[in-house]
Amino acid sequence: MAQSAATPPPPARSVGPAASPGGHDRHRPTAHRHTYAALDLGTNNCRLLIARPVFNGFVVIDAFSRVVRLGEGLALSGQLSKEAMDRAVGALAICADKLVRRNVSLSRSVATEACRRAANGREFIERVKRETGVVLEIIPPAEEARLAVLGCHKLLEPGGGPALIFDIGGGSTELVLVEPGEGEAAPRIRAWWSAPWGVVSLTESEGREALEGPDRVRAYERMRERVRRSFARFVEMLPEEKANVGLLGTSGTVTTLASVHLALPAYDRRAVDGLSVPVADMRRISTMIAEMDFSGRAGLPCIGSDRADLVVAGCAILEAILDIWPAEKLGVADRGIREGILRSLMARDGYAL
Repeated sequence: MAQSAATPPPPARSVGPAASPGGHDRHRPTAHRHTYAALDLGTNNCRLLIARPVFNGFVVIDAFSRVVRLGEGLALSGQLSKEAMDRAVGALAICADKLVRRNVSLSRSVATEACRRAANGREFIERVKRETGVVLEIIPPAEEARLAVLGCHKLLEPGGGPALIFDIGGGSTELVLVEPGEGEAAPRIRAWWSAPWGVVSLTESEGREALEGPDRVRAYERMRERVRRSFARFVEMLPEEKANVGLLGTSGTVTTLASVHLALPAYDRRAVDGLSVPVADMRRISTMIAEMDFSGRAGLPCIGSDRADLVVAGCAILEAILDIWPAEKLGVADRGIREGILRSLMARDGYAL
């Protein structure tokens, strides 16, 4: 946990000769322009974006996402399990192959809460490097928060007051209080907080049996209260005057609930990214999901069996956030850390984004 603005990472080195995939300069440069990559290994997902800069932005030329559940069982054992590490290494091997085939010239690969918390996190990082060539950097919560803000802040409504940007992960939740920047500038980070509850860690703290049993609504309220308590010190940093405030969420929980709100038959990023949803609707959907059993949640098209066991914890975290920040609408971002990495790398090379 911390509360100061994130410290920027050291500048990337200039692109050098080809090497193994995953670090800051691991591939041979293309003849005409660089191809950039951002890899984010979280507690629950492994995600990759490969892109090239264009005027005032970038175009994605390849992407990969897989649920690996790296943090499964971590809350109880304190260690990454062999099965979880095997799943993650398998996904990272696919990412490594894409980095080579796309001739990526500059990349950054980061790991977050699961690797920060696990006693064998460093050993896992070495295994990944040895078996796939991907060089993972375990980033602190401050850097995770900074990258999330950099990746999604353009979706904040212009001219507003202070805003809260949050990222509900698998093992932690990052909260960032920002003030609008001038013009196209990124907002200034006033305070941030990392709570040790994500959809995986919070689900395991309560137990799946409780969440599926007849008293599942009580279990939901216990999780919600647990998260609220973990926000207590951050609440002290929030301004007393909360008029004209903004709220923007970047996470699978938020995009999933937005899809339910729209009654989409299948997930559609174009419909969800940049959407603004009334907070009252998000609370209603969260309550509905908490009251359902596993089969009911799995039957919702944009949840399915893959998300049905973790989405309840995500709803509890979201409601705890809504309890502390009285916005009327919630902005939805299907972008975050990976986009923040890409923007950082491209900005260092002089691209105006």
